[in-house]
Amino acid sequence: MARLTNRAFEILRAEVDKCAAAEGIAGEVYRKMVMRRLEKLRSQDGTFATRDEIRDTFKDEFPKFSEQALKAALKANKPPGLFGKIVFAGGLLGSAAGIIWLINLPFPMIRWPVANTMPILLLPSFISMDYNYRQAIALVEQSDQLVNKATAVADFDLGETKVKQAQKHLDALPVWFLGYYPQRYCSLFGCTWRFTLDEFQEARKNIGRMDAQIFQQKNAFKELEAAEASLNSAKQEYQQAKTAAERQTASANWQSAIDRLNQISTETLAGETAKKKLQAAERDFQEIGGVATGSALTDNLIEAAKEFAMSAAVASQNPPHPAAQWEKITGLWEEGINRLRMVPADNPGYLDAQTKLAEYQKNLGTAQIRLQAETESLQAFQDAKKLFANLQNDANSPSQNPGNSLKQLQEIINELESVKPGTTVYPEAEKWLRSARKKQQEWRKN
Repeated sequence: MARLTNRAFEILRAEVDKCAAAEGIAGEVYRKMVMRRLEKLRSQDGTFATRDEIRDTFKDEFPKFSEQALKAALKANKPPGLFGKIVFAGGLLGSAAGIIWLINLPFPMIRWPVANTMPILLLPSFISMDYNYRQAIALVEQSDQLVNKATAVADFDLGETKVKQAQKHLDALPVWFLGYYPQRYCSLFGCTWRFTLDEFQEARKNIGRMDAQIFQQKNAFKELEAAEASLNSAKQEYQQAKTAAERQTASANWQSAIDRLNQISTETLAGETAKKKLQAAERDFQEIGGVATGSALTDNLIEAAKEFAMSAAVASQNPPHPAAQWEKITGLWEEGINRLRMVPADNPGYLDAQTKLAEYQKNLGTAQIRLQAETESLQAFQDAKKLFANLQNDANSPSQNPGNSLKQLQEIINELESVKPGTTVYPEAEKWLRSARKKQQEWRKN
């Protein structure tokens, strides 16, 4: 072991150079003398130089030598401590690990010569291959069990996870290394597996096939969920439908959902599930077939009744109307009522028909009252006109009787008062009535 370490020598040399520069030309001579003494100490083997020994090398030439530099040199001129040894050992181990890592890189130009000369250095590669092989084989078997014997969509979800894990371990296996170097590891550790290139390729094929299966199966389940949602929605729409158009739309949606179920591949688990649901859906759809036919007939009757009612309502607008118009209106209401009465009591639309029937009968009654009022008012006005004509004839007669004329005038007034408001003759009858009452007052005064 050198008496002066390289680190201590460098610290002293730096301070010597500094002191020599301060001395000028003589300083260069002194520097050479001191450096020869320091070189001699560094080349000698033995115990580490003491403080006095190091000071003797420069105290005469450089009396202003820095005490701090001397202390730093003495500190550096000591054997390494425990921490230093640990750092040194760590450095050696790190270097060794780096070398091991380098020669275990998956490059044939590196591994091939190492495998031929010192295969023990490839032990990490052998261990990694052994681990990844076992994991890959186990995960491939688990994936195959989950995918090919699945009972629910959750099995495919778990199978997808296993497939990804198996793929990861297969990717970690150096393909070019298979079939050659695993036997070296097995000769050392007594393993029983032989992972050949053919086995590796078969495992990758299985992983690829199962990945495609999972994709197909999960898509089929998505389609099944969408078809079931459409089917349930169509059923609810049909139950809540109130008109023929709404029921027809719901029926079309129901049939469309059945068609979607029928299109799911039977080679998938979702297809097998859809096949069972398809039978129930078709049975329910057929059961409503008779109901739908009856509902369609009822809907047609109700729609026809609505058309008659609409026509009657339009014809009733802006009264008064002649009797012939009211007769037409009552006829329209009667036609609508007749259609509603044709709806059987066991039909789903019976309650709706009865509700409209009560409304239409009320409107028919109103129209009949208006018709009767129009007819009676017209007859009363016509009778009043006849009586007035007779009154004029009697007034021109030589044998006119004033008492008889007042009696005839009262009969005219009575007929005119029986004309109902809201009839076609009411405005004219009112004029006649005012004239008749005025004449009646004049005759009574005379």
